Amino acid sequence: MIAVRDLRKTFITPAAEVQALAGVDLDIREGDIFGIVGFSGSGKSTLLRCLNLLERPDSGTVTLAGKEVLTLDRKQLGLLRQKVGMIFQHFHLFDSRTVRANIGYPLEIAGTDRVTLQRRVAELAELVGIADKLEAYPGQLSGGQKQRVAIARALANEPRVLLSDEATSALDPETTRSILQLLKDINGKMGLTIALVTHELDVVRAVCNRVAVLESGRVVETGEVGTVFGNPRSAAARKLVEISRGFREGTLFTDGGGI
Repeated sequence: MIAVRDLRKTFITPAAEVQALAGVDLDIREGDIFGIVGFSGSGKSTLLRCLNLLERPDSGTVTLAGKEVLTLDRKQLGLLRQKVGMIFQHFHLFDSRTVRANIGYPLEIAGTDRVTLQRRVAELAELVGIADKLEAYPGQLSGGQKQRVAIARALANEPRVLLSDEATSALDPETTRSILQLLKDINGKMGLTIALVTHELDVVRAVCNRVAVLESGRVVETGEVGTVFGNPRSAAARKLVEISRGFREGTLFTDGGGI
């Protein structure tokens, strides 16, 4: 479904050149819920944004659903993006639009007729559990409800792939669990391939079947979640597991540890 080969990206700032991706190779199978983890600055969000060219890599290849993304012209890329939904940490909703209008926005852009648009919006609102909030505005919603709107909007054009960039990081633990369960349900019902960037190992454990660990812009370990976290081979994976265990046991800052 998604194949990445030798992906490289450098950001040039007045202060320095920062190599965000240093030759990433990655395969995500159709129907996977695939976790991408790593410490801050490891390149995981840049990698995710390169999959649909929200960030254009300097070199390498990205093949998504059989199409080489970097070779597509503007029109072809627009059509491909309709089949790649994306959800973000801070929701990115239109404050001046109702929930109904937020969900329907991608359908408007795609030129969907009004009857079909309204039917699809109602179906999606029911799917994500916000059918009673269609006339509300984002400012009237909780964080979890906003993320459900964002998920519904990302599903509007019936995508084959859903990209999630730290989508639960701004949510409390109970709301996080409900959103993760929703993603699992969507994956099961719709057969979506989901690529999920997070720094929280518990999120990966809860929903992902496979995971890649990034460090300094490279994939240093990949495999089944139970294998990677149960017997980590890379130093980065071992440190992530150690820190996660410290948070769980409440000992992270009692022994000189820290992030």
